[in-house]
Amino acid sequence: MSTLPDPSAGAAVKAADRAHVFHSWSAQGLIDPPAVAGAEGAYFWDYDGNRYLDFSSQLVNTNIGHQHPKVVAAIQEQAGRLCTIAPGFAVDVRSEAARLVAGRTPGDLDKIFFTNGGAEAVENAVRMARLHTGRPKLLSAYRSYHGATAAAINLTGDPRRWPSDTASAGVVHFWGPYLYRSPFHATSEEEECARALAHLEDTIVFEGPQTIAAIILESVVGTAGILVPPAGYLAGVRELCDRHGIVFILDEVMAGFGRTGRWFAADHWGVTPDLLTFAKGVNSGYVPLGGVAISAEIAATFDRRPYPGGLTYSGHPLACASAVATIEAMAEEGIVEHAAHLGEHVLGPGLRALAERHPSVGEVRGMGVFWALELVKDRTTREPLVPYNAAGEAAAPMNAFAAACKKSGLWPFVNMNRTHVVPPCTLTEAEAREGLAILDEALTVADSHTV
Repeated sequence: MSTLPDPSAGAAVKAADRAHVFHSWSAQGLIDPPAVAGAEGAYFWDYDGNRYLDFSSQLVNTNIGHQHPKVVAAIQEQAGRLCTIAPGFAVDVRSEAARLVAGRTPGDLDKIFFTNGGAEAVENAVRMARLHTGRPKLLSAYRSYHGATAAAINLTGDPRRWPSDTASAGVVHFWGPYLYRSPFHATSEEEECARALAHLEDTIVFEGPQTIAAIILESVVGTAGILVPPAGYLAGVRELCDRHGIVFILDEVMAGFGRTGRWFAADHWGVTPDLLTFAKGVNSGYVPLGGVAISAEIAATFDRRPYPGGLTYSGHPLACASAVATIEAMAEEGIVEHAAHLGEHVLGPGLRALAERHPSVGEVRGMGVFWALELVKDRTTREPLVPYNAAGEAAAPMNAFAAACKKSGLWPFVNMNRTHVVPPCTLTEAEAREGLAILDEALTVADSHTV
């Protein structure tokens, strides 16, 4: 529920923020962070009385929406019982969270190593792969994001890697499938799949299979474009890994826990990795939590050999309590099935209808509550609405589109020349249509920049 506007309180919050908070991914003197007064369900609001439909799920993590009462109650109950305990102890809520996660991961990924978030999950997954294989190299796709810590940022394929890339992290990048802007000159999903797999196989051969510990992929590429892999691609990567003794890691940090209309995106293609990373939707970020789901074979590597990694807050009781409540609520309320329904019957058709009306929409792609509109200047040439990694005046058309969304009460997720449609999995059909109507209006701003 909204609170009454209180601009003076909002001004005080902003002043304290500007005095003391150092923000991520930002030039500190050029930002003006909105002061948030509260949130509930699919909405959040500021101290001036402006309410926003959250089509970003913050950072694509509030899968069950803001302030879900069952999760809030579970955190409160756990805080009254046991706030924290070191990871070396067996604790009921930690064991139950691990059991519930393992019960939903594909195949034999039955051991769970808890972290504080997705980047730490990736760090530990690649460490496990290197120790298991005794090999140094890691392969990841150019269009990807895996986190901002040391190994994870080097694995990342988008420009956020550039300032931190040491060129000595043992990472080799390759092109994944992306038919709309195919690096392989493909004209169909089948061609794109076959050529992408051939390119990956060539990369493996020329790098030396015996030097490669792991291939890591986002099951559905998230921040770098909501790129849904063509049928057969993940299975093809699985076969290449099996053939060469390479560990296959699927990064489900963003795609997992209902976002694509399944518990994990890998379920759409029946593929089981050796390691699976998760975070975000496991508890909608109510308390920081991530983890690695580990296959029996890799877990056995550390039966008698100590695993050289750990975190003070691994499996934190408050975080695990929120995960237990989240997973139980998602199951009881059919939230994963609801996300699939929204994608198939509301968001997918609605976004495709927008594409028919707006010349700035080059492509619509996605599934569940995980969609992207790729905005272009020219549909024929597919020239992006703004250049790759645009900033300042070059990014003005996308900034104007985002401003139009916010002015009408929708908080968008904008990256490069795309707007991602990534609301909570609990979004109602009425809220979805409200958001689509605002996007429809805002896209006229993008249309004004087309040729």
